[in-house]
Amino acid sequence: MHVEDLLRLESLDLTLLWGGPPLLAREISGVTATDLEDPGRFLQRGEIVLSGLVWWSAADEEGTADRFVAALRDAGAAALLAGEETHGTVPEVLVDACRRHGIALFSVPVHTSFRAITDTVYLRQWGDLSRRPAAAPYALPENVRGELSRLLADGAGPDTLLTRAVDRLGTPPCYVLSATGRTIARTPGARVLSAAEAAGRLKAALRVDPDASPYGQWFLHLPGAVDHLPGAVDVPPRMLHEIAEVFAQYRLGVLRREAAACGAAAELLGLLDLDTRGSWAGSGSDSGPGSGFGSGSRSAPLAAALRACGLPEHGPYTVVAVSLGTAGGDAAEALGEVLRHLAGHRSVTGSLAGGRAAAVIATDSGSPEDVVPALKKLWPTLHACDEAVFPYGGISTTAVTPSELNGALVQARYALTAAERAGNANLTAIEDLTTLDALLAGVPTDVRTAFGIHALGPLADATNPSHRMLLETLDTFLAHNGSWARTAEALHLHVNTVHYRIQRVELLTGRDLARLDHKLDLKAALLCR
Repeated sequence: MHVEDLLRLESLDLTLLWGGPPLLAREISGVTATDLEDPGRFLQRGEIVLSGLVWWSAADEEGTADRFVAALRDAGAAALLAGEETHGTVPEVLVDACRRHGIALFSVPVHTSFRAITDTVYLRQWGDLSRRPAAAPYALPENVRGELSRLLADGAGPDTLLTRAVDRLGTPPCYVLSATGRTIARTPGARVLSAAEAAGRLKAALRVDPDASPYGQWFLHLPGAVDHLPGAVDVPPRMLHEIAEVFAQYRLGVLRREAAACGAAAELLGLLDLDTRGSWAGSGSDSGPGSGFGSGSRSAPLAAALRACGLPEHGPYTVVAVSLGTAGGDAAEALGEVLRHLAGHRSVTGSLAGGRAAAVIATDSGSPEDVVPALKKLWPTLHACDEAVFPYGGISTTAVTPSELNGALVQARYALTAAERAGNANLTAIEDLTTLDALLAGVPTDVRTAFGIHALGPLADATNPSHRMLLETLDTFLAHNGSWARTAEALHLHVNTVHYRIQRVELLTGRDLARLDHKLDLKAALLCR
């Protein structure tokens, strides 16, 4: 692996501050993390150096940075990767020192950990070495590597691969875990972990494929091997990275198989999405409200799409819709990962327009009522995959028959919109919408705005101080159930003043606040602002 390869890894998000082609072509022999002012005696030639710059302060003279970089040059360091977290940026004096001494310099953003860089370098480096005829000591024996390659080619399961890979170590407890704490593989002696417990162990695990997304990442966890706990199995780092490389290849095979099923998922969701837009509108004799597929020719494409996805042609089903807020990302990958926790429930996931994703879950083999609490319990682990991204989700009620699937997609989308308005990586089920405020949260923003403007009339002009005062009075009056006395007390006004203001509201809006339906109209308009 060469220095320039670091720039090609989008997952690390490094920025080159200084360094020309000759420096970037240097080969990386290893990684050292240090914050010593003079780290020279601890470095090996060809290593990249990770530093949080704790040794430097704004009061330091230029000589401090110069001595540090000179030590790197004398030790033959390949490059310096400086963290931005301590000072918010990489000091210019350090850039100048690297330029003088011929050391390539990269900045490491706050969201990229030094451990992620270390894992990336060693995984790629030792993965390359494991394929060389003359691999150095402590790598997996040649016969084991050959056997693992054959097992991969024969389609062996992940438990078999993991058990055989660590057999030379006495088959200690070992796991391959997903980013949300799902156990992908474990050795026979490894106890079962809950998703929450497994997710808590990811910090002491090795990434299988550093280039994978936060939701598609897998981790190799041999308790104590990465964080060197007392009594842990002593495993050469190269061996861990070679095992990780095996599962990186296995993961690619899984992704290829899933990609082959994407077309069927897209067709199914396309049919449902088409119907929600009214393109399947019709008046079949047994088509109820919202059941555009009805019977006959309109139900045939849906049945075929369900079969192609491996889903039953009968219900019940639940539909889930997901977005990742404004951060983008692969919502379908995130949703697919969390749904893999629902053992016993078949599902299919695909992308929708606008960066959203949806899934149809067949709940014929379990209780449909179990899906909502299970997803709500798992949702925090999805957010923990990337704390900079806020995943939002909406869950439909149970669709008893295929003809109700299009209505279920409408419900899931509506609940998703409500979740996005609530914020905080929220997951909302249709059954959660039990108040007027919650119900209105799912209404599209442009519709809410239009309703508020037309219902409030001139009062919708918030730039008018008089209108703002009347809106405050109206809001307080409705919040106190139309009580003149309590409204006057809350606003510190005379009751006659409240009467006058409410009369003005009625005049400007054309509503009669003695009527319940008019009160509800104006309450909804206030909530839609």
